Amino acid sequence: MVFSSLLFMFIYLPIVLAVYYIVPTKWRNIWLFIVNLVFYGWGEPVYVLLMVFSICINYYFGMMVDRHRENDKRAKGYLAANTVINLALLFFFKYFDFIAGTLSRIPFLSFIGPLGVTLPIGISFYTFQTMSYPIDVYRGDAAVQKNFISFGTFVALFPQLIAGPIVRYKDISDQLSFRSNSVEQFASGVRRFSVGLAKKVLLANNIGLLWDACAATPVPELSVAGAWLGIIAFSFQIYFDFSGYSDMAIGLGRMIGFEFLENFNYPYISRSVTEFWRRWHISLSTWFRDYVYIPLGGNRKGKARQLLNILIVWGLTGIWHGASWNFLLWGLYYALFLTAEKLFLLKGLERSSALSRIYTLFVVAFGWALFSVNDTASGFAYIGAMFGKGTAGFIGQQTLYWLRNYAISLIILTVSCTPLGARIIKKLPEKVTAVLVSVLIFLSLFISTAYLVDSTYNPFLYFRF
Repeated sequence: MVFSSLLFMFIYLPIVLAVYYIVPTKWRNIWLFIVNLVFYGWGEPVYVLLMVFSICINYYFGMMVDRHRENDKRAKGYLAANTVINLALLFFFKYFDFIAGTLSRIPFLSFIGPLGVTLPIGISFYTFQTMSYPIDVYRGDAAVQKNFISFGTFVALFPQLIAGPIVRYKDISDQLSFRSNSVEQFASGVRRFSVGLAKKVLLANNIGLLWDACAATPVPELSVAGAWLGIIAFSFQIYFDFSGYSDMAIGLGRMIGFEFLENFNYPYISRSVTEFWRRWHISLSTWFRDYVYIPLGGNRKGKARQLLNILIVWGLTGIWHGASWNFLLWGLYYALFLTAEKLFLLKGLERSSALSRIYTLFVVAFGWALFSVNDTASGFAYIGAMFGKGTAGFIGQQTLYWLRNYAISLIILTVSCTPLGARIIKKLPEKVTAVLVSVLIFLSLFISTAYLVDSTYNPFLYFRF
């Protein structure tokens, strides 16, 4: 389903863009709405009906919230009903089978069983987007959208539909009514898309092969260095996979006149876990801050309440990523470090830039070990291997083989995680920069496309969310 959606994007994108610019401005949202539904239906033929239902429900409740804003109690009632319906849909499709499977292990609840419901692609992303709309209307952060097609375009906007970034209604409400288009903006979109495609295809996919090899190696045959090498490979893969898709979405958005907010800002150069989450998946952390953390009281009701709010938010953040115990543990794991930094750790980290970066990378890498596998037992076994439990020593022939084969890739990936390349380019003469960037973009687009056509290995890690 995911691969067929990608084929749709790459094969038909030139046609989509050509028609978009040919039709009159007033018809462009209608064209995008049709394309959005066809794009989603291409990969999820049945669940396109769920998408349409979600659009209708949120559009209706947004209208009701606006209509009754003078009656706060009734407006809140509509807002609550909308939230319950959205969360019920998300719960059923994403969490019901997990909870049912867990309960069925209890003897007197053995009659409860999973239904085998498949997870609709991108449901976590578009559910959060739709939920933001009536909340923004209720708060007065955005005007109600009376045009159903424009609202449907917002919900199902194909560039970021299936793997983010999470676009809040208030951030693009004005753009739904009017978008400026220019050659410079389109060219900027092509450049950004090409960078994202190269990140995904040339960097994430290649290092993903190393992670797959490490993860598939039985723990007794895995060395300590091999286990750490594997989790470093996964750290690179998930960053370049997800940030690459975000770049592609931002680039595609610019091609049709939309400006989406940034989703990544070199997270691996962070000097604290707090800073890391200001740089990683910015749209998700911002969503939870604005719609959960602050409404719960944020840091306005004392230190104890603030720490409780952090625990709640990060428990929910973990669960948002998937119906598995390891995701909940991963969220609570970050809650622990964020709490420690709020209480005392941040002051100590400020004393040494080098130590603070090492600390952050260690915490994040260990967190990815929890995140990377759905089976909690396997996850703990792999973590044990990282610390020498049941492994084949500190380093072995297999690990040395991996290091020889991936040494150049690891160096390129490390440099690419930092703003070093961008800083070097900025220092070059303007004419040299223009030529160099154009050549690099052309080469990356050409090589990425060739690689994509030729390769059968093309996982998108965040499609499962």
